Amino acid sequence: MDGSGEFFTEFAAALAPEVESTVVSYPQSELGYPDLAAHARKALPDRPHILVAESFSGPIAIALAASAPPGLRGVVLVCSFARSPLPGFLQFLSGGPPVWRVPEWIAMWMLLGKASTPLHRKLLAAKMHSVPPAVWRARMRAVISADVTSRLREVRVPILYLRALWDRVVPAAAGDWVLRNANDASVVDLEGPHFLLQARPRETAEHVKGFARRVGA
Repeated sequence: MDGSGEFFTEFAAALAPEVESTVVSYPQSELGYPDLAAHARKALPDRPHILVAESFSGPIAIALAASAPPGLRGVVLVCSFARSPLPGFLQFLSGGPPVWRVPEWIAMWMLLGKASTPLHRKLLAAKMHSVPPAVWRARMRAVISADVTSRLREVRVPILYLRALWDRVVPAAAGDWVLRNANDASVVDLEGPHFLLQARPRETAEHVKGFARRVGA
């Protein structure tokens, strides 16, 4: 949700050399999902590829996949959603005063829990303070109103959903909703927190590489 892409270093390294990865960073502006999807579209390659979308970025990947870009072979959703998972809770967070942020210890407990490391804590603290509060709130509002279920039903490539069993942000029902509404979807449950790619980079990378081989990307 910070949009920097800096949390994916270990995961990208675990994908290599079998899978070449491109991390898409978002601009630090109050853009909604349609504009962010247009921004991400510019990074799509012409050759066979898959989209991997974590948490906030799920609706973006679904919207892109529904438009059937050339070369797309599949989508991996990680602890993500097609419709807003916790609208009441996020409504509370998005209505804070102009400089308000979630306390770091709460964010760490929610996102990583017992899987946190000193490096994770340092990076999370830096990212929380580098993103303007107005951008945080705009992205929370985007999540609150998110519902791309109709676009999900238009996706014609396979979808792999990686679900974290210790997730304190996105409930398990979000994965069930994807299963019920997608044309071709499967769910893999893994022990880990909401930041699953960060806490389990090698394990999640193996699942993504296996999926890429299966769909021919």
